[in-house]
Amino acid sequence: MKAIINLIISLTLLALPLGGCAPREGLEAKQETTGASDSQGQDKKPVTLTFYTYGNTLTNTEFDNFFVQPVKKLYPHITLKRIEPPATTTPEELFTSGTVPDIIYTSDGSYYRFTTLGAVEDLKTLIEKHHFDLNRIKPVLTESIRSYSSKGELVALPFSFNLSILYYNKDIFDKFGIAYPPDAGFTWEKALDLGRQLTRSDNGVNYVGIDLGGPTQVARSLPLSLIDPQTGKGALQSAGWTQVFTTLKQSYDIPGFIGPDKKYSYDKDSFMKDRTLAMRVSYLANMIGPLEELRQQGKELNWDLAPPPYYDEPSVGGSIHSLLISSKSLHKDEAFQVITTALSDEVQRTAVRNGRVASIDKPELEKEYGADIEVLKGKKIANVFKVKPRKVSTPSEFDNDIGKWLTKATDDIALNGTDVNTAVRKAQEGINKDLESIRKNR
Repeated sequence: MKAIINLIISLTLLALPLGGCAPREGLEAKQETTGASDSQGQDKKPVTLTFYTYGNTLTNTEFDNFFVQPVKKLYPHITLKRIEPPATTTPEELFTSGTVPDIIYTSDGSYYRFTTLGAVEDLKTLIEKHHFDLNRIKPVLTESIRSYSSKGELVALPFSFNLSILYYNKDIFDKFGIAYPPDAGFTWEKALDLGRQLTRSDNGVNYVGIDLGGPTQVARSLPLSLIDPQTGKGALQSAGWTQVFTTLKQSYDIPGFIGPDKKYSYDKDSFMKDRTLAMRVSYLANMIGPLEELRQQGKELNWDLAPPPYYDEPSVGGSIHSLLISSKSLHKDEAFQVITTALSDEVQRTAVRNGRVASIDKPELEKEYGADIEVLKGKKIANVFKVKPRKVSTPSEFDNDIGKWLTKATDDIALNGTDVNTAVRKAQEGINKDLESIRKNR
């Protein structure tokens, strides 16, 4: 009898470590895939978080797939509710109305707009509290986000990176017997040379070889700022900006580029609907969705992808689609749990397969890019990643206030025959006057 009792005790003791390890293994697995180590949401008080999208495209299907369902699976006590004010409502109007979202989904170009409102939480404390591993994120993205704060604060975490790409209409190239853009990539100069060959009139149809995307698109190839961080004054008269506007002028000077109605900017409709634009430099998120919709309507276009043009170094900046937490939120911990869920391996893979470039540093995901989008099947997906992403240029809180002067300089060069140096000088003078007025009235 004593032997039987000893055997039972021994078996019980052997079983205890196995039972004790199970929860720890689950925790370690969650840390590996989400970068966080907080507990899951069983038996917790229900919480509803509001989610506000500004400036970025996020369909309701994407909202459900990237955020709602993954959060419900991991944190069943958290419910996400989307705030959808009228399209004309500004962030300032939304916040002063008393509607304060818990989570803000926007791009890096809007950071200053929300920080000026005092609406953004520095994520350092939450990152430390929830043991989130920042090494999961691509360094170029965290470095870029920190550059928006003089103190190096992390005001957001990146969900995806909206890269530039060159779209081209294969039918136009085939029509004129011109070779497609090279998969190895090429410079802006060579892109213009190719554009010249394709800008022509045929049977009463005017074809445009390439639209460069305007000054801000071209400028992403260089480390350029609108305002000199040292002097606080306009920086348009720098060698880099002069190079950008010189490149644009070369495109406007191509015979047949400027239309009879003084049109000099060709958008996605020119590429997809009119089908008279051979090449267009734009963001991935700007065109992939509309091209898929076109396919679903039975109007599929014969197109493909090439790396975006660059200057000396094959690198280009992008737009960081980001998640911010409102400083006014009453549920910051839960909001942070939503963000870490969106940055999990599982959700990032879903996003990648649906046409988003991952923010987490897992190169193997590139092979799955666009796998669930029918219109991308058979396309040269590898070209999306041929050009190295670069850190965003040093931003300024006044960039949105003075951006109009880029348009003014472009108009003067394209339509008024103004030389580059004069147009840039006049724009910089306008910027400096505006900056003086803005600073005086704040």
